[in-house]
Amino acid sequence: MKIGITYDLRDDYLSMGYNPEQTAEFDCLETIDAIDDTLGKMGFITDRIGNVRHLLKRLAAGDRWDLVFNIAEGMHGFGRESAVPALLDAYRIPYTFSDPLVLAITLHKGITKHLLKCFGIPTADFEIVESPDDIHGISLSFPLFVKPVAEGTSKGINADSKITSPETLERICRKLLTEYEQPVLVETFLPGREFTVGITGTGRDAMAVGIMEVVLLSKAEQEVYSYANKQLWRDRVVYRPVEETLAREAKILALRIWRKLGCRDAGRVDLREDAQDHLNCIEINPLAGLNPNHSDLPILADMAGISFFELLTMIIRSALKRTGKPALPVAQQRI
Repeated sequence: MKIGITYDLRDDYLSMGYNPEQTAEFDCLETIDAIDDTLGKMGFITDRIGNVRHLLKRLAAGDRWDLVFNIAEGMHGFGRESAVPALLDAYRIPYTFSDPLVLAITLHKGITKHLLKCFGIPTADFEIVESPDDIHGISLSFPLFVKPVAEGTSKGINADSKITSPETLERICRKLLTEYEQPVLVETFLPGREFTVGITGTGRDAMAVGIMEVVLLSKAEQEVYSYANKQLWRDRVVYRPVEETLAREAKILALRIWRKLGCRDAGRVDLREDAQDHLNCIEINPLAGLNPNHSDLPILADMAGISFFELLTMIIRSALKRTGKPALPVAQQRI
């Protein structure tokens, strides 16, 4: 089988003049090498395609693949994560991870939370600020938490994201509206512990492969898993196992969310406790980072005894179930 790999290489965008924060979600060469090498060890023929523009050129030139391993994030708009899978759908080429609809919904945190509320899944109360005129209409009680409605990697989140006064709310919302050119999510601040649950599989076959608690150290910006904390995580963050009873509860909730939203193959569900220690969903990431050394999903999988090779094998197996393609190459029997 020939597997194409679609991705956004961070260095490509930095060379075009984008700044480090704008490119924070994109992948380094180390990640692409690790995925490519691992797929090769499984017995696949691999082909590095690159971003959506490269994919478009290759498709127009007549190139095709049995499966595409897609981790492309895209750069602009609410549909940026959906661009590559939408193109592949148009050409009837199967791919890993979620479809365009799921990726668009989960990128927009406001839409995601509306759906969670409809499903009866606990998530913090929220409102959306589309323009400065909306700020004075916020009826939620302080403290609040604000962030751009459609960013990842904690972009736009820092020590000022926890809001305790109307004056600060207006200042920070105006700042985010200007800097990120998108609406702002305003939600009730959740003061409890934060967890991330790793999931592999699709539908009834989905399972929670691990969970870890995100614990901020003394050097970190406190109370928020901020952009700076994520970038400097070695000095600011420690990831810890979770006690059995709470881990079971978190996994059950995460799987319910995963299945309700129709996520596929692998990803993460992030949870945080409210003032009464009840778990709330704060975010779903169906296109989680896959750097074997510092991305959350491989880290928590490793904590659960699942190697990077095994993790990618689980992803490929899940994707192949949708395709009718042959079983995995013989090389993978060793796991």
